[in-house]
Amino acid sequence: MQFTAHVTRADQAANPYYYLPFDVPEGTTRIDVVLAYSKAEDCVVDLGAFDPRDTGYPTREGFRGWSGGARDRFFIATDDATPGYVHGEIQPGTWNVILGLYKVPEAGADVTVTITLDAAPRRLEPQPARTFPVRQGAGWYKGDLHCHTFHSDARGAPEVLHAAAKQAGLDFLAIADHNTITQRRYFHPQSSPDLVFVRGMEVTTAIGHANVFGVDEWIDFRMTRPSDAHVLEKLVHERGGLLSINHDKPVIPWDYDMPAADCQEVWQSTWLDWNWVSLERYQQRLAAGMKLSAIGGSDYHQPADLRPEGPLVLARPTTVLHLPELSEDAVLAGMKAGHGYITESPDGPHLEIRCGTSVMGSTATSPDEVGIIVRGARGDRLVLIDANGPIAEMDIPDDDWTASLKLAAPKTFLRAEIIAVASRDRLVAELAAEVEGQVPADYFKGARIADQPIRRALSNPIYIEA
Repeated sequence: MQFTAHVTRADQAANPYYYLPFDVPEGTTRIDVVLAYSKAEDCVVDLGAFDPRDTGYPTREGFRGWSGGARDRFFIATDDATPGYVHGEIQPGTWNVILGLYKVPEAGADVTVTITLDAAPRRLEPQPARTFPVRQGAGWYKGDLHCHTFHSDARGAPEVLHAAAKQAGLDFLAIADHNTITQRRYFHPQSSPDLVFVRGMEVTTAIGHANVFGVDEWIDFRMTRPSDAHVLEKLVHERGGLLSINHDKPVIPWDYDMPAADCQEVWQSTWLDWNWVSLERYQQRLAAGMKLSAIGGSDYHQPADLRPEGPLVLARPTTVLHLPELSEDAVLAGMKAGHGYITESPDGPHLEIRCGTSVMGSTATSPDEVGIIVRGARGDRLVLIDANGPIAEMDIPDDDWTASLKLAAPKTFLRAEIIAVASRDRLVAELAAEVEGQVPADYFKGARIADQPIRRALSNPIYIEA
């Protein structure tokens, strides 16, 4: 069967998700779908599917897959499916191909969808069982909380990303493919005490992205109104998960209402990719009284092959959490509590602050002193910040530095940053070599870069209670 539709900007304005219903008879064991349109800079149509259980936004059931603009075809069968799509029982009834009207030209676009149904005998394969590995022992554990495989818009297989995480020396990893959870079919059986996998999904729309952590179920991403951010918050929290606002900066800031999120991705990819905008918005939210844990993620889209370590690969930046043990539950609890910091890489500076017995993420009552531990940042600068901005700055004299500083009543919270000074030229040179030929020759001499402090590490706040 074949459907042709002419989609317009009026359609996009009415609903960015366009549905093409089709009937699936009893006994169908495989569905193949092919999308055809004239793709261009101003014409991008996403692709997905829902089965008859879909009740409309927000639904709990019925999701069968999403590939965004990364694919123009998919199949769903009882025993297998295209990455990003859910294999298993094929319910008879009315299904929908869903088209995401991401970019529509002024003249509109003709879209053709061809659907083929097959009833050949096939096995019914179950979904994979979760595993719950634990590594005993309290300590600092390193991870990346934002990366992608070919289950959404990367080229690399889960196995290649797994190898990249091991190469980077990570302890935990959250794979947050766009609007789908099918990567778990490959990752859950591989979760181990050596590398614990954290369930993730990136809710992806044209005007904002957010990561969902620690939820078994798929979360409906079909947000169409600013207030739907509060619907998203409810969907995540009633399932016991964490919600994090992603890369609130150019080119895809968070343009929905601000929900009661648990975390904010304050640092995504290289620091010089506009992350000071995310940090400023985070600072404003903390100053307004929000308690919001800071996390980081590379947003690395794994290539088909394993790449060597460098400034633009997995775990740049790295989120470091102090945990009582290494397990998914402990990672999620550490993220929510804010017991940690973000650093530039797995080997980046260590940054820890404490007010008496109050650690990062906890609350101190009228502290008059802060303890500081920094490793691996000799010659750089430590800055302490409260709701009004910087309150103290110190040069870091050694690679293993401990200090104690008297405070004059910090307001609302206290957090710390390590600013590159001695290391700045090296960091810029490493990044410039990585992107040579991809940016103008004078890119790193422009005002946006030349005048921008480069953060090497960011602590979570200690909240202040008067």
